[in-house]
Amino acid sequence: MIKIITALTLALLISACGAKEEVAQNVEAKLIVGASLSGLTLQDQFEKEHTLKGTTTKVIFAFDKASAHTCNDFFVTQSATYLQDNNAEFIADVSAAPSIIKSLFILPGLKDFKHTVLLLNDKAVAAPFRKDMNVEKIVVAYITDGAIVKITTISTDKELQEIIEAK
Repeated sequence: MIKIITALTLALLISACGAKEEVAQNVEAKLIVGASLSGLTLQDQFEKEHTLKGTTTKVIFAFDKASAHTCNDFFVTQSATYLQDNNAEFIADVSAAPSIIKSLFILPGLKDFKHTVLLLNDKAVAAPFRKDMNVEKIVVAYITDGAIVKITTISTDKELQEIIEAK
């Protein structure tokens, strides 16, 4: 009887995990040309909510650790208002990290930055942004009137600077 209950419990757990994975795979991509980012609201590293401004022309996404480090290492060499001055926003996906790692290391580390880091902190929220993207690169969405008009990927801080400062 114990073996049957254990087997049923494992089967339920496995099917529940599989269902969650299926939901993530069946989300509609949000980073596509023509999609609107108007009204996108995320928390920053200090848990303050920010909504994308109508003046935002570029949104930089870092979906993995290496890309986030490239971005943050560059941003710390700039003024605190560098992103704002260039009508850009930076969004880091920390959803894949275990919650204990996020709370003990990632979030406290992000609080040391003078620039704003908007966070994709939940896998369900991050999934539509990750879908069909090269998550090992920095993804830049160009925005006009709240809608994505172009998406490009980059890898270096030099490319990042050129894109942010281009008018």
